Amino acid sequence: MKSRPTFLQVLVHLGGWFPLAQLVVEYFARRMSINPIQEIEQRTGLAAILFLVLSLVCTPLNTLFGWREAIKRRRALGLYAFLYTCLHILVFVGPDYGFGWSLIADLILNKLYLIVGTLAFLLLIPLAVTSFKSSMKKLGMNWIRLHRLIYLIAPLVVLHYAWSKKGDLFHLRGDILKPFYYGLIVIVLLSLRLPFVRRGASLLRSHLQILARKAAAWFSKAGDRWPPASKDKHGRPKEKELLG
Repeated sequence: MKSRPTFLQVLVHLGGWFPLAQLVVEYFARRMSINPIQEIEQRTGLAAILFLVLSLVCTPLNTLFGWREAIKRRRALGLYAFLYTCLHILVFVGPDYGFGWSLIADLILNKLYLIVGTLAFLLLIPLAVTSFKSSMKKLGMNWIRLHRLIYLIAPLVVLHYAWSKKGDLFHLRGDILKPFYYGLIVIVLLSLRLPFVRRGASLLRSHLQILARKAAAWFSKAGDRWPPASKDKHGRPKEKELLG
């Protein structure tokens, strides 16, 4: 018997399809910019980065707060990131460059941000293909090793985004604010996935849980003792008066 979908599960899937639905509605309602192909390309790319970052958030949420539900939604978020990456690339090679493969190949080889983006996409493919439970069983420990590629993919994606903007992230010039924020978030999230950081976070969470239980027990006992029993002149608790 299948369990009912949780609120977070429904939220993830609604959020996963929302950017695509919004693009379709705006395109047919003619509410896009003067260059709709470029806008779709940019917005699918941003959606891919957003879902990739959200998939990276899941592990720290479990490590820091013990939220197992977040881990269960990590795969879906990663697959939505891959979906929007594919759409981003399809718009680039199709409507934008008309499937002119020689022109596209020449462009990729001469643009550093396209080299980085292409590499990130190629590395993302095996992660998406092996994201299912059957692959986890077949690959065993190799599945974990393979999916550690995310440590390389996430920085490459941020670099691709930063270099595609009209700015210089390293010299703090131009349109760099969003790439800077994404880069900072990715660094923090990947740092939280390091083994020694995870061990420290788990240990801290255990200590906090113990303190919380002790505090709850103390307040419970204090509540049982309140209000304090009245005492006689010798300091002994008075016996309860009989009614009637």
